[in-house]
Amino acid sequence: MGRLFSLFRRSGDGAGTGKSPPASGRRRRARLSVRSVAGQIFVLQLVILIPFGLAAVAALLLQAQSTSLQDARGRSLVAAEAFANAPGTLAAMKSDQPSALLQPRAEAVRRKAGVDYVVAFSPSGYKWTSVFPQLIGKHVVGDYHKALGGQPYTSTYTTPLGPAVNTTVPVVDTDHKIVGLVSVGITVQSTRAELTRELPLVLGSAGGAMVLVTVGSALVSRRLRRQTNGLEPAELRRMYDHHNAVLHAAREGVLIVGDNGRLLLANDEAQRLLRLPEDAEQRPLADLGLAPGVAELLSSGRTASDEVHRVGDRLLSVNARPTALHGSPAGSVITLRDTTELRAVSGKAAAAERRLRMLYDAMTEIGTTLDVMRTAEELTQFAVPRFSDFATVDLVASILEGAEPAGTTMRRTGFTGQGEYRPLYESGQLINFAPASPQGTAFATGEPLLMNHLSTSTLWREQDPVATSWVIEHGLHAVIVIPLRARGVLMGVAGFWRSLTPEPFEQEDVSIAEELVARAAVAIDNARRYTREHTMAVTLQRSLLPQGMPDQSALEVAYRYLPAQAGVGGDWFDVIELPGARVALVVGDVVGHGLHAAATMGRLRTAVLNFSALDLLPDDLLVHMDELISRIDTDEAGNAGASVTGATCLYAIYDPVAGRVTVARAGHPGPGIVLPDGTVSFPDIPAAPPLGAGAGLPVETAEIFLPEGSRMVLFTDGLLTGHNRDIGSGLTALRGALASGADRTPEETCEDIIDSALPACPHDDVVLLVARTRLLTRDQVAEWGVSSDPAAVAPIRADCGRILDAWGLEEIGYATELILSELITNAIRYGSQPIRVRILRERTLICEVSDGSSTSPHLRRAATTDEGGRGLFLVAQFAERWGTRYTARGKVIWAEQSLHGSGREPESGLVDHLLNQWDDAAL
Repeated sequence: MGRLFSLFRRSGDGAGTGKSPPASGRRRRARLSVRSVAGQIFVLQLVILIPFGLAAVAALLLQAQSTSLQDARGRSLVAAEAFANAPGTLAAMKSDQPSALLQPRAEAVRRKAGVDYVVAFSPSGYKWTSVFPQLIGKHVVGDYHKALGGQPYTSTYTTPLGPAVNTTVPVVDTDHKIVGLVSVGITVQSTRAELTRELPLVLGSAGGAMVLVTVGSALVSRRLRRQTNGLEPAELRRMYDHHNAVLHAAREGVLIVGDNGRLLLANDEAQRLLRLPEDAEQRPLADLGLAPGVAELLSSGRTASDEVHRVGDRLLSVNARPTALHGSPAGSVITLRDTTELRAVSGKAAAAERRLRMLYDAMTEIGTTLDVMRTAEELTQFAVPRFSDFATVDLVASILEGAEPAGTTMRRTGFTGQGEYRPLYESGQLINFAPASPQGTAFATGEPLLMNHLSTSTLWREQDPVATSWVIEHGLHAVIVIPLRARGVLMGVAGFWRSLTPEPFEQEDVSIAEELVARAAVAIDNARRYTREHTMAVTLQRSLLPQGMPDQSALEVAYRYLPAQAGVGGDWFDVIELPGARVALVVGDVVGHGLHAAATMGRLRTAVLNFSALDLLPDDLLVHMDELISRIDTDEAGNAGASVTGATCLYAIYDPVAGRVTVARAGHPGPGIVLPDGTVSFPDIPAAPPLGAGAGLPVETAEIFLPEGSRMVLFTDGLLTGHNRDIGSGLTALRGALASGADRTPEETCEDIIDSALPACPHDDVVLLVARTRLLTRDQVAEWGVSSDPAAVAPIRADCGRILDAWGLEEIGYATELILSELITNAIRYGSQPIRVRILRERTLICEVSDGSSTSPHLRRAATTDEGGRGLFLVAQFAERWGTRYTARGKVIWAEQSLHGSGREPESGLVDHLLNQWDDAAL
């Protein structure tokens, strides 16, 4: 409690601080409240002092009364002794008239001595004298027999005058015989009168004492009120409890240091943390043997917040604040907190947080693509230098192809390291790890492997002593090898090596490595599965695309096909050889990705090939394609996976004789044209809706005449659009690539476009088809007009023979004449004007007969009795192929022959029989 009140005195007394106490304190001290400690003590003092004062007054009165009675006893004794021994008293008692002699004398003594009565009486008890004369001769009242024994006797009893103090003295003669007795009395009333006269003095003295005591109590209470700041007992008790808790129960050290550098207060925790002596309080800080940093902070009086100081083997967090700011005497209050264990726990928590942060970052940085090698590289790049100085990933070789793991031969798929030296195998190497090597052991057991102090281990060096020695020489001293396993499939191992980091790996590092590798393994397995599916889809798609370009001379063609990384798409292209030395160019795109898109593309490509075999015009072909897709969607409406979600197509036919290209498109980008002088344009081709959405709308065509050496560029929208690039930007980039040179070959043009116009991240397949035009020269074409007269056949056949001789084709001249004779005759008999004949010498010899009718001839085998019907059969026997195509003004029947006469041989005797029908005489 001494500490408590000293603390209150320092905190409540503003003297010597140069500062006034707080206003609230002045208000408390301005009045004395009975609820405060000082007020209650003051009231308690009054309650105690007033009864004590009353008791003292009563004691004084009793004492005064007792003194009066004693005084009365003494006076009555003195008066009685004096009267009894006075001269003449004995003689008077022995005389015959004692009353006459003694009464006057007794009254004189009574008045002179100030007593109330003097009675002389005989030994027998009869009065000789009395205050009341009528009582003379009467027997005395009271007990006087004790005085007959020869000694004075004093007593109090009731007399005719009231209660009185009576003293009886015997009068003895010379013979020691009691002659008489003398009683002198003072009434109690007389003593009370005297006491009443002394009462004002007694009460005044008692009142003065009470006033002095009350003033003293008030002064003490005032002093106590100042010391306690007018606190109530409950508050004071609560403060004491808090103070006691701070001193003994708090787990945080508390110090109070005065401005003179002395330690005023230290609780138990502070004494324990700072190892203070038991008598540390009131001693200078310099004498306590504190650590220098702590001693400087405590004595400086400066403010500190969570400063960490080492005291022995502990780390203390120290906070210091001045006390004078709150109206207290100058000094500082310091709190100490032991953060040793907290920092250890915080260190573990920080490590756990770093681990979680690392794993969180791994989720976003590993497995960003569906590429096995890229994912392996991401794992190694993530681990270095966060976790290790070198990191490797070795996968079973078949994993890279998307297959299930087979065998133990691994390929180093990922490698990242710090520094210029690379002591480990580089990426791409095939490795057969020895069973005793870390990788071989981990792969064989399927369990993580931790090896520290590699220099002291020898088994792992057996695989490659030279390489492992190099590893040791370059400081690699620890390794963790984790099997790469996902969904029960063991795909390889990942290794984490330390060289620049001196600390060895710990068991917790193995857990971290396992979690990193587990995440990477799932990503690698996803990439492996994707690679397998993607490879299958690409294989399917490539099998559905052209496996080569047809052998034709109308166009010089180059192409590029780039499948999308996100999944196989439905883009396709085709170069189709048509009759009459013409070539059809097709580029199409099926909406979507995956096997369904690839399968749909195959169906549409097959349909285009079939329609092209009918030699349809571009607009007719696209109309047929639109109807086909609409029918497929209708027939397979209940099977969502089999319907065609949408497709676009561009179909162009190039005629090398006229130098004309006829183009139609359905929802597809138009072609780019590069003229021989380098001029680049994108002709405005009438656009039709995508296939399947035409709803019966017509498809329009455009005809473009191209000089020889012009380049046509056909493409899909994957070349134009990409990440952060729209079609307009794509066309601008494509125009720039095409303008790079006027004399570029189709192959060079493809390279230019891929290098400069391809989007950085194509999200769709890219098909690029570049064709450079060629024209047939005049000496490769022969053409005649034919009248409707059958006689016109012979001259044309003769002219044809001469042309073939000029072309050096005498070997096939006979068969060619037969073919032309049959075709011209059919046109004359069944067709209408205009009738024209054209022979083209290209890779084959092409004979064409056109007329204005739309009727189509049909091949049939004539009976023996039939007069006709054998002409087309003859054509089919001599020609490699033949057919009919329709034009805007009629039809064209054509036949092709090999330039070297390697066609089929007709049936024996058939030729002569047929020729006899067209000899000159018959015609």
